[in-house]
Amino acid sequence: MNQIALPLDWPADEGEGAFIVSPSNAVAARHLQAPGTWSVCATIITGPRKSGRSLLGRVIAGRTGGTLIDNAQDRDEEEIFHAWNEAQRTRRPLLLVTDVLPPEWSVALPDLRSRLAATPHVTIGDPDESLIERLIPMLLERRGLVPQHGVVSYLTPRVERCHHSVIALVDALDAASLAARRPITVPLARAVLSSIDAVAAAS
Repeated sequence: MNQIALPLDWPADEGEGAFIVSPSNAVAARHLQAPGTWSVCATIITGPRKSGRSLLGRVIAGRTGGTLIDNAQDRDEEEIFHAWNEAQRTRRPLLLVTDVLPPEWSVALPDLRSRLAATPHVTIGDPDESLIERLIPMLLERRGLVPQHGVVSYLTPRVERCHHSVIALVDALDAASLAARRPITVPLARAVLSSIDAVAAAS
C-alpha cells in the first residue's frame, strides 16, 4: 500500500461518498487524475458495477469541467461521437463509463469506432482485501451502524472478493442487527456469513 502515490482516501468526499483507492483501482485513479497526459481528451472506464467507476468519473468530470457519459454502451452513438469531438475541441475530458470495451461493445458508426479505438481505457478491478477492510465500515457508517471491535478484521478475509457481495453482506448485517436488536458483534457477523454461505451453497 505504501507504493501507491495517492492518499488512501482520495478523493475525500465529493457529495456522493468516498472513493477509496487501493491496489485494485490505483492505476485507474492515477490515470484519471492526469488528463493532460492522455493521448486524446477522453478515457473509457470499465469495471464491475458498484465498483465506484461512475463516482470516479463524476469526480474527474466535476474537477475538470468535463463530461461523463454513464452506461455508454447503451447510449446513442451520435451523442457519444459529438461529445468526443467536443472534448477534443475544448480540451475538457470526456469520461465514458461502460461495461465492456470495443469490439465487445459493438459500435456501428465507423467514425465513432475509430475514435474509440484511439481512446485510452482503464479498468477498476474486483476489490482487494485492503479495500474491503475500509469499505465495510464505511458502508455500515452510512447506515448509522458501528461494528464492535474485531468484526471488520473477522469479515475482511472471509467475504467474497466482489463489490456486490460486500454490499450484500452489509445489507445482511444491517437486517440481522435490527432483527436481533443488538449491535454488530463477531458472533452476529459469523452467523450472517454462515447464512449467506448456506444460501449460496443451496442455489
